[in-house]
Amino acid sequence: MLRNQLQVRIPSSPLTKVVVARQVSLKSVQRHWLHTTRPSQNNQEDDGRPRFVAREVERAEDDVDVCIVGAGPAGLSAAIRLKQLEQERNASGQGDGEELRVVVLEKGSEVGAHTLSGAVIEPRALNELLPEWKSMDGHPLTQPATSSKMRWLTSSSSFPMPHPPQMSNKGNYILSLSQFTKWLGSVAEEMGVEIYPGFAGASLVLDPNSGSDGKGVVRGVRTNEVGLDRAGRMKDTFEPGMQFNAKVTLLAEGAHGSLTKQTVRHYDLRNSIGADAQTYGMGVKEVWRVKPENYRPGEVIHTMGWPLDWKTYGGGWVYHMADGLVSLGLVIGLDYANPYLSPYRELQRMKHHPYFRNLLEGGERLAYGGRVINEGGVQSVPKLFFPGGALIGCSAGLVNVAKIKGTHNAMKSGMLAAETAYQQVIKLKSEDSAEAVADMSPYETALKESWVWKDLQEVRNLRPSFNTGLGIWGGMAYSGIDSLFLKGRVPWTFRHKGTDASHTGKAKNFKPIEYPAPQAPLSTDILTSVSLTSTNHAEDQPVHLQLPHTSPYGISPAAAQIQSGLEEPTTDGTAEAELANEARSEHVKINVGEYAGLLGRACPAGVYEYVDAEQGEPGSWDGKKLVINSQNCIHCKLCDIKVPTQDITWTVPEGGGGPKYSIT
Repeated sequence: MLRNQLQVRIPSSPLTKVVVARQVSLKSVQRHWLHTTRPSQNNQEDDGRPRFVAREVERAEDDVDVCIVGAGPAGLSAAIRLKQLEQERNASGQGDGEELRVVVLEKGSEVGAHTLSGAVIEPRALNELLPEWKSMDGHPLTQPATSSKMRWLTSSSSFPMPHPPQMSNKGNYILSLSQFTKWLGSVAEEMGVEIYPGFAGASLVLDPNSGSDGKGVVRGVRTNEVGLDRAGRMKDTFEPGMQFNAKVTLLAEGAHGSLTKQTVRHYDLRNSIGADAQTYGMGVKEVWRVKPENYRPGEVIHTMGWPLDWKTYGGGWVYHMADGLVSLGLVIGLDYANPYLSPYRELQRMKHHPYFRNLLEGGERLAYGGRVINEGGVQSVPKLFFPGGALIGCSAGLVNVAKIKGTHNAMKSGMLAAETAYQQVIKLKSEDSAEAVADMSPYETALKESWVWKDLQEVRNLRPSFNTGLGIWGGMAYSGIDSLFLKGRVPWTFRHKGTDASHTGKAKNFKPIEYPAPQAPLSTDILTSVSLTSTNHAEDQPVHLQLPHTSPYGISPAAAQIQSGLEEPTTDGTAEAELANEARSEHVKINVGEYAGLLGRACPAGVYEYVDAEQGEPGSWDGKKLVINSQNCIHCKLCDIKVPTQDITWTVPEGGGGPKYSIT
């Protein structure tokens, strides 16, 4: 459904609403612009463009039953299941034929555009959700896995090694997760789900007057503004974000989503139950078309060892997909210590290993991408519900690291959340009370009683076993014993010690890694690879990678995410700029002075650079300054997770921006 076809509401007061079309022009924005007594520098610039202040702009609203943020496997499975329950209830005669309004907001330009994975998927949840999927048109599960092997790599050789039983891929399928979600999206739309690509969920709609803990109730989602310039001023194309008022809100943003991060913090969903900090891996991948003689359809290979050292957790993969394509990549645990490490350059180096060189020579590289994945396991799963909503899929952190799979768990979590959400919507409609709150706690209970929890419990100790003084060797020894014999049936649970950022060592304790120069076509520079992602962001928009005091909304980024302008700005523009420069200087001082500019190597898209600065340049330190090339961002979220100073907040850019994956 197109943006200007939405039937929405613009409130003239909190209690009265009129139905209007979504199409908003600058003229209408000016009509709804409220006068203010704040200093003119805060809302007006020299070129006449008014500065955007969220609380001063009335926005279009739409009332829905369930709002889902993210059109990935979890979000789409939830949407499909909700529509199935609606059909089942009406068919049984219990319903009155009324349709449930289920809306899915997707920040990518189309469904699947921001979806990236290996991927070999276990079809268990799909079999439950769509038992007849094999007979459905257009499904992409056309290449079954035919074999599973592991190899240990040295710098010049490779050797077969045993793999844990959890890594068996019998009955699984190799595919593009981007294509899989695109197909699921078509199924959902056929069932009546409303999917809106290009609508980025930017903040939660909080009702501060409801709820029992004083933190308010989530009543829906606001999308971000379109048509702001880099300084946060309204261009001629400006449209305020929409507000989707929902009885139930499901966050399905994937790993380290911006709304999920703020929700977990706001409601203390992690600390309140004693969950560990989430830990992540950085996955970088490519898709190649190889020569026919090198193509072995259905073959699944995982590697350990080189190019990583014995202290760094990670490994590679090679999946022979359908149609002569091969997916290959490398996952590196973001708890790595060496600040000189570059995930991108490790992947490029890996391809020069004889095993990969022989596979790829004469082939053609078609795609590149990168994304963080959850590795914390059951220890890091936060409380899964909050007043008015729930976390599902990778927003909840349900990846089985031993299997290197999470799609099946993500889908099942979406299905279970849908069942609770449906019952809550029916209940709230019958009560017809503005104060009533959806209680999603039965979803968490159902998940912990399902095969998802058993799946995670069995392997809970494998990933943290690598975080000992014995490094890879200790982890391999314990994991072998646990996966083959103990199968998680032990009274202990290893814990994750701190965040990934806290594991980063000082540069003075390490030697720089000498990476070989790219040798095209087998390996290339980073910007050549980024060009394969079709990433695009409008350059003249607020930078979505925010350091402290850089929010275009006039308040801190954290407050902007949760409150979206409900509070007054605390400083005028001049003071805020001074604070922003101080924060930027401090960032450069620590990240360059102590960590050798880690983000300049860690980011897999060349977004961050620490370059020479003019003497006395605001925001600089010791002749260096930070440059953020936000238009290159592929939405991997590494910066928010790994930066040692923990002062970068990843927020959503304009909807539709970012990569445009199609075969990843």
